[in-house]
Order: sequence, then C-alpha cells, then structure tokens
Amino acid sequence: MTGASRKKVLAIVLAGGEGKRLMPLTADRAKPAVPFAGIYRLIDFALSNVVNSGYLQVVVLTQYKSHSLDRHVTQTWRMSTMLGNYVTPVPAQQRVGKHWYLGSADAIFQSLNLLKDEKPDIVVVVGADHVYRMDFSQMVQQHVESDATCTVAAIRQPIGLADQFGVIDVHPDDPSRIREFLEKPTDPIGLPDSPGEVLASMGNYVFDADALIDAVTRDATTAGSKHDMGGDIVPSFVRRNLAGVYDYKDNVVPGATDRDRGYWRDVGTLGSYYAAQMDVVSPLPVFNLYNFEWPIYTSYGPQPPAKVVQGADGVDSTVDEALLSPGVVVSGATVKRSVLSPGVRVEPGAVVEGSVLLNGVRIGAGAVVRNAILDKNVVVPPGGQLGVDPAADLARGFVVEDGLTVLGKDQEF
Repeated sequence: MTGASRKKVLAIVLAGGEGKRLMPLTADRAKPAVPFAGIYRLIDFALSNVVNSGYLQVVVLTQYKSHSLDRHVTQTWRMSTMLGNYVTPVPAQQRVGKHWYLGSADAIFQSLNLLKDEKPDIVVVVGADHVYRMDFSQMVQQHVESDATCTVAAIRQPIGLADQFGVIDVHPDDPSRIREFLEKPTDPIGLPDSPGEVLASMGNYVFDADALIDAVTRDATTAGSKHDMGGDIVPSFVRRNLAGVYDYKDNVVPGATDRDRGYWRDVGTLGSYYAAQMDVVSPLPVFNLYNFEWPIYTSYGPQPPAKVVQGADGVDSTVDEALLSPGVVVSGATVKRSVLSPGVRVEPGAVVEGSVLLNGVRIGAGAVVRNAILDKNVVVPPGGQLGVDPAADLARGFVVEDGLTVLGKDQEF
C-alpha cells in the first residue's frame, strides 16, 4: 500500500461560478450546470474524474442560481452510504458573517466545518466547469511523495498564449517546484525542457488539509485579498517555497487514445463552449466520449432511444457528424456537425448545421439553423432562419457573438 493510498482524502468541487461570459446560457443556471454534449452537465466531468480516481467523499460548494445544479447533483450523484461515501451539494450558508462567498478561497473558509467533520489528511480542490479527463490519484501520489504542502495541476501551453493564463514559473533546478505564480504575463520564461511552452494553471489543487485550513483562515483577514485560490492562496504557498506543480502531460488515464490524451478545455466563453462541442462531434474526436474505461457519468431521465426517420412526404433524413441524444427525433430533415440534446425535434425539410440544441428544442418544417446555440425549449417556427443572416439576428434581439447566434432558455423566436 502506497503512502497516498493510506491518506484520507476529501474532494471539494468549486461550483459557485456565475459564468457571466456564457450569458444567456447562465441567465437561469450556474455555469457548472450548463449542458454539454447532449446528455451531460459541465460538472459531470469534474465529478466523474474525482470518483474514477477513487475519491468517494465529495462536497460541491454552490452559490449562484444553484437550483438546477443542486437538483442534478442530488438526483444523479448518489452513492451507497454504507461505507460513508457521498457526493453532496453545500450551498453558501453565511456561517462566518452576513455575506455570501467572496471568492473561491472564502468558499472553502466558510465551509471549514466540512473539513473539521471529516478530518481528511489531503484535500483535492477542483473546478467544476472544464472538459477533460484526469486521474487525480496520480497527482495526490506526487504530492505525498514531495515535501510540498500545496500542489497545482498545470497544462502545457504555447508561450505565445501565456498572457491568457495564470502561468507557473518553475525552479530551473527543480521543475516540480513553483518559483513564481504569474497572472497573464507578457514576458514569460519558457520551460527548462521546452522553451516554447509554459505551464498554465488548470484550477485543480492538492493540499495537506492542515495547511489549507491555515491558509484560508489567514486569508480571510488579509487586507486587500480577493480571496481567490489561484490569485491569493497559491501565491502564499509559493512565497514560502511550499508549492509544487503537477504536469498534466504525466497523467495517464485508462483508455485514452493518442489523439485525445491531454485534452483540456476551459469553456468560459460562448466561443470556447461551442468549440468544445464541435470537438466531440468530429469523425476523429479530439475528446473521446466513448472511453468506457474512464466513463463520464450522468443521468438524462426516462428518454426513449433517438430516432431518424423519413418525413411524411417520404424524403429521407440526412445525419452526419452529429450527437443524437435519447429522445431526439429527426424526421425528413438534414442535421450536420451538430449536438442534439434529449427531446429535440427536427421536422421535415429543416436544416441544422454547426449548431448546439439543448433539451426540448423544436425546429419547425423547412427552418434553417446554422452556427447557433439554442437553450432549452426554444421553438424555431416553420420556415424560420437563424444564423443565416447575423445582422438580422442581432436586429431581432438575439445574442450574436464569435460568429454564433445564441438564444436563451424559453426565448421566443
């Protein structure tokens, strides 16, 4: 038995994100509750990674418009309590004062009762709104074997993109130790073994529990702090030379292919959210949903199988490069390079291309939808057009961004 496997681990998923840059998809839900790839919610990727890693005591810290997120977690993520296993949402409770979470570090500070109850040795802290696969047990193993009390997961990125990330500068003589944490640097230094790359923080951390408790407690009374895990807590460990880095390229996930190994996407904008969806529909997907050795778990309710049929006039349907979720019906229509979520209906003569349709969307006969994201229950009437003329879409009050036309939940055409 390894040192890491003897440690008691509590996982904390930070799921209070407001997701302003994903509006209107976050107008009625928290960012981690945003649907993805038809049947999933964004939080399913973080939770699947945690439980697949063997960590079965998980708390999900929620805050912003959390009803659908709380409902999804409680209804989907049920585990046997016989051995003390659980995944449970914990809303902001104002335990330390009359204010809500002031940042990710403050969320943990206000939830320290959870650590005091469980008394873990190690705390794994992960974000709830990235698409990726990762075995956290390998990161925990490195953390335990090091003398770091904080370890940050990082992914290699081209040095030219450094100004878009929190960048980790490593010690030249010890690339596993963080020398400095740089926020969106304009003059970064490349890695010792790859000068054209930098290490960008993934927003996933491993802490010694007592060190994390001490850090967030001190941060709570630090003047000028933004109470952020990446911006305040990690630098406090770096200053004391107690912060290590875990290189995501070293993570080996069962069933990964050469093409999708190392995939990670921050879906913080409409453009990146759309791009990640297109990543899973391509013929050779750069993110493979069909890896049954490291499954992504979810629940989509009592939906019947998807069905593709002729229209009433006998015209065949054409479907290519598409994800069809349970409950989808395509009748004599054309669907290309698109994601159709549960309960979507596409009627005869309609054309859907390069689009993401969330639950219950209806595309009327002869309608054309291109380069669009339609949230739940949107109805495009017969003959309607979306994404064909962005100027016309904008004039009708629809969101047009990054070449996409986006309609919010229940928004009228």
